[in-house]
Amino acid sequence: MILLNAALGYSQVAINTDGSSPDSSAILDLTSINKGFLLPRMTTVQITGISTPAAGLLVYNTDSSDFYGYNGNKWISLWNTGDTLADWYCGNPITDFRDEQSYTTVQIGTQCWMAENLNIGTIINSSNQTDNDTIEKYCYGNDTTNCETYGGLYQWNEMMQYVTTEGAQGICPTGWHLPTDAEWTDLKDLLGATAGGELKETGTAHWSPPNEGATNSSGFTALPGGYRFTDGSFYGLASLAYFWASRENASYALSYILHFDTWNMDRGFNLKADGFSVRCIKN
Repeated sequence: MILLNAALGYSQVAINTDGSSPDSSAILDLTSINKGFLLPRMTTVQITGISTPAAGLLVYNTDSSDFYGYNGNKWISLWNTGDTLADWYCGNPITDFRDEQSYTTVQIGTQCWMAENLNIGTIINSSNQTDNDTIEKYCYGNDTTNCETYGGLYQWNEMMQYVTTEGAQGICPTGWHLPTDAEWTDLKDLLGATAGGELKETGTAHWSPPNEGATNSSGFTALPGGYRFTDGSFYGLASLAYFWASRENASYALSYILHFDTWNMDRGFNLKADGFSVRCIKN
């Protein structure tokens, strides 16, 4: 029941089920014995993007599972003393609060990309990744150090978290999503005929020679994580980078491919059960 009291020249509101009037000291008086009060729930990026927040504004941060209040100058955690939120912009690193891993980011045209391959999940050494409560990944050659360098390899369905909506969040952190075919195409068109070279990390520390045309002028810093075949074998470490797009076609899904011996960026469909690298793009 909602009760209004305007006798004092302003409205007081009581929300309850017992019909009681609002307390004289409160403009809003909530009463319940079995329900709580929910503040707006927002990501860090959404919170720091609020224009001219009022002192005293309260929100719940879904990234860190914490409450924050604005003190007139900055956002301050209500639970963790000294924890504040700084304004975030593309080019700053992000922290995936699911496992505390940090990723660099890069602005390319109007898009904000992760500048590292995603590496979320628990490594499995055999069989297909499955629809359960655990994000699963392959590491090239079943070697965890390869995941640390090149990120995890994911089957398309696992990456999508078993939905088929193009542009879904999938296994990306909150506030990020899996790139669509159109977003990959926009990136490729922006960079032009030498897109592959402009996306690849320079040198041969990770790419096999000659790493043809690599300039990394985009800042994307593509690494050649290779891929996993459906039979459990691996191929292409240091020579090939396969990145999933979130577009499917029956048993196949779209990928974008970079090579050690050319500056081209190829596009093609591969079996969803193959294991490829993943990059996330900002919402």
